[in-house]
Amino acid sequence: GIPSLFFFPSWKGVAGCCAKTTTAPLDRVKILLQAHNHHYRHLGVFSTLCAVPKKEGYLGLYKGNGAMMIRIFPYGAIQFMAFDQYKKVVEFILFSFSFFLPTMNTDSLSITAVICTYPLDMVRVRLAFQVKGEHKYMGIIHAFKMIYTKEGGFSGFYRGLMPTVVGMAPYAGFSFFTFGTLKSIGLAQAPNLLGRPSLDNPDVLVLKTHVNLLCGGIAGAIAQTISYPLDVTRRRMQLGAVLPDSEKCLTMVQTLKYVYQQHGIRRGLYRGLSLNYIRCIPSQAVAFTTYELMKQFLHLN
Repeated sequence: GIPSLFFFPSWKGVAGCCAKTTTAPLDRVKILLQAHNHHYRHLGVFSTLCAVPKKEGYLGLYKGNGAMMIRIFPYGAIQFMAFDQYKKVVEFILFSFSFFLPTMNTDSLSITAVICTYPLDMVRVRLAFQVKGEHKYMGIIHAFKMIYTKEGGFSGFYRGLMPTVVGMAPYAGFSFFTFGTLKSIGLAQAPNLLGRPSLDNPDVLVLKTHVNLLCGGIAGAIAQTISYPLDVTRRRMQLGAVLPDSEKCLTMVQTLKYVYQQHGIRRGLYRGLSLNYIRCIPSQAVAFTTYELMKQFLHLN
């Protein structure tokens, strides 16, 4: 009903705000490194984490977090409200292929939410890239006005959308493929060491919890590694006019080529990757473990 329509996104939004605030310093440092901010371009991950508070104060680690907080609530709400509409359409077209419905709905909802809230992500990145004493944007509203008036209206808010959408499929695909492969190999090669009977079906072996966490973390790390160049591409395209070389980063392919030619693989396409490992490996480990436990609680084995 109506109350649940608002309660679910709000509850999810509060949880998301807490999680994002916790990792905000890592996100800010990653953005600074990905686009080679000239104040920190010669520093590494941990030296940048130390340098930002010295130069901009500890609140400097949270620049752009306000826009991220605002983005989280509509993101969850759009996913929730769009679910029934997508479900009806997909069920009508693929009625006999119900196995694919959960995945297709999830992908569609994620893409819809990303597109609708992308301008807020754009503003967040612009604010996070600013360094104390060189502010081009005075806040969220001012950033919106500046991008709209100086960068082609609404289209200016969607720079970098293509690598964002393109990167979602391989990330999800490699995550599940890697996890499934590790699970199959582990249970086939060392069932007594790594496996245990499923809670809902003793005849089916599942991975032990600590093995699940390990496999989920490895799956997340591999997926992050494969899709990370697209994340770097997205950030550089989002920053647009803020960067001196913005005219060379107008399209996804153009940006990938430019970053590779100028900075190479390690210091270009994969700069800041270790921060993504710190952020995402634990969350992926927990996500896959929760997924496996829910299958048992719902008697799906």
